[in-house]
Amino acid sequence: MKEIKGTCPLSREQVVGQYFLEHRAKLLDVAAFLDRLDRATPTGVPDFREQALRQALSILADNAQHRTARILDLLSDSSEEIPQSAHGMKGALGAVKPVTGVST
Repeated sequence: MKEIKGTCPLSREQVVGQYFLEHRAKLLDVAAFLDRLDRATPTGVPDFREQALRQALSILADNAQHRTARILDLLSDSSEEIPQSAHGMKGALGAVKPVTGVST
C-alpha cells in the first residue's frame, strides 16, 4: 500500500477537535467490554472472536500504516467456498472462525 500522508483536508488539530469525544466514547466501550471479559468465568479456550479482537487492538497500537485495512483483513472471511448449509448459523460472526479438524 502506498503512503497516504497529507491526504486529509483537515489539520491534525482539527481532526482531534472534531472527532476526539466520539472516539473517546468508543474506546471506553471497548475497555468496558474487555473488563466484562476479565470478570467472566473462563470456559477453556478463548473464543476466536476474542482472540481476533485482541489482535486488532495490537494493530491499533503498532503505529504502522493502514491500520483500518489490516484490521478489516483480520476480521474478514476471505474464503471462496460457499457454505452448503446455513444449519446452525445464527448470523454474522464478525471474525473468521478457525477451521478445526482439517490438516494442511
